[in-house]
Amino acid sequence: MSEPILKVNNLSKRYRLGAAEKGYKTFREAVVEGITAPIKNWGKLRRLTNFQNGNEEEDVLWALKDVSFEVAEGEVLGIIGRNGAGKSTILKILSRITEPSAGLVEMHGRVSSLLEVGTGFHPELTGRENIFLNGAILGMRKREIERKFDEIVAFSEIEKFLDTPVKRYSSGMYVRLAFAVAAHLEPEILLIDEVLAVGDIAFQKKCLGKMGEVAHEGRTVLFISHNMGAIRSLCSRAIWISGGKLVKNGGVDEVIRGYEEQQLGNVDDLSCVLNRNPLQIENQSFYFSRVMISDTENNNTNLFKYDDRIVLVCDFNGDPGDSFSPEFRIYNETHQLIATGASAAFHSKYFDRKVRQVKIVIGPLPLTSGKYHISLSVMVNYDRRDTWENAVCFTISECQPFARSWNIESHTDGVCVIKHTFSELAN
Repeated sequence: MSEPILKVNNLSKRYRLGAAEKGYKTFREAVVEGITAPIKNWGKLRRLTNFQNGNEEEDVLWALKDVSFEVAEGEVLGIIGRNGAGKSTILKILSRITEPSAGLVEMHGRVSSLLEVGTGFHPELTGRENIFLNGAILGMRKREIERKFDEIVAFSEIEKFLDTPVKRYSSGMYVRLAFAVAAHLEPEILLIDEVLAVGDIAFQKKCLGKMGEVAHEGRTVLFISHNMGAIRSLCSRAIWISGGKLVKNGGVDEVIRGYEEQQLGNVDDLSCVLNRNPLQIENQSFYFSRVMISDTENNNTNLFKYDDRIVLVCDFNGDPGDSFSPEFRIYNETHQLIATGASAAFHSKYFDRKVRQVKIVIGPLPLTSGKYHISLSVMVNYDRRDTWENAVCFTISECQPFARSWNIESHTDGVCVIKHTFSELAN
């Protein structure tokens, strides 16, 4: 077995938190503090990097604590966890933006990172100049950059603005160019944080496809994302970080399942009862005002398993003027339409104009693990009176039809499980 291209051994990173702001001082206190300030400031400066051994101080935060893992050449590793878990700190250390407090990192090859919008760009330089600047930072020769230049520009789709200073770019243009540079300049290791959320759906799909190509070319990718669908479709292995510590390291389905199961006990009731802001509704004659999601036992939850049923209770405001028909659409994390339902089309069911609350039961759900969202709309006399995009989200856990990937080229389990049978025919 070949040596790993990346080794992380007992990696730790600690920071000192800022002191709380003090209240108003008397004149005497201000004079004394002014005299002693140089000595105190020197002490504070030393405390920023000097940490006491033994008992931990209250103002010390461990962003990472004894994290160890290895990544093989050509592997795509997903890093998951809640906000503030320490995921981005890992990539910042690997990118040499910050030094670890303890532990060792061993890497073989050039590293390219995309940690936030516009990372490594000089705002006063044009897009063209920043392409060459980034390439030089990565250690590439001018001839290498020129060879990839046209591909970078075509991928980023900013030809018209190539000679415009990037400080005038929108966030979407920034991330298009930054990703194009990072992915096309042939680094051995590519580090990507949750930056794809800035782009539109088409751009996200394009980037995921490019990362897949990069991996198939034998280069290594470390990918942070809250989009479990993207992690599942792109990564073969994942690590789960929580509170700065490594919780789980293994196959992508196994790690994501453990992460989602942990969320089952952390459901926030506020995320299950969604109230709509009337000021954001174009046609206020008749509209959805609230939706509540629960299971069939009336427990507020947005976490379900395969073959469960979802119960939606929708509240309406206004007067439709006639009978109405609610509809729903279910999308996955990449905004693919998975399923639809309509009371009129599927059940020839119309509700009286005086009805102000409708219950929708969806299921049994044939969906595989992942996050989904539901959009709601209501029809009155073939006229779509109101649409509530992304009204409510839910997660399916514990549904991986294949225990492990037997086809490394395509290890996704799809979005649904269709009922089927196998039988043997007699000769």
